[in-house]
Amino acid sequence: MDIIEILKEDYKRFPVNQTYSIYAPDVYFQDPMNKFRGVKRYKEMINFIQNWFLNPKMDLHNIQRLGDTIKTEWTLSWNTPIPWKPRISIPGWSELGVNSDGLIVSHIDYWNCSRLDVVKQHFFSSKKSY
Repeated sequence: MDIIEILKEDYKRFPVNQTYSIYAPDVYFQDPMNKFRGVKRYKEMINFIQNWFLNPKMDLHNIQRLGDTIKTEWTLSWNTPIPWKPRISIPGWSELGVNSDGLIVSHIDYWNCSRLDVVKQHFFSSKKSY
């Protein structure tokens, strides 16, 4: 199975049973909330999502490879474990850098909304569709 097919399957299962072997040991990860290096720390972040959020889901809208870069477009959603359990949705995209060994060496996530927009979703129902 090639890396694109593996990623498609991982998105379907997210955050359960991810394929960490496609990442370099010192993979660089960045999103609007985190910045770190290492597949061990990446696993910890995914485990946090799996254990803390309710009904996490990653909908993959598009995936394409251009040379040593893979771009994915997605929507991450979950229910936050607070009494009213709001459904939170973050649309965004990822740019994954692939090395000559076929391993992902960088994974940078971008959101199509601000961190404040995400906080607001916990308290206000938005007419805006994320």
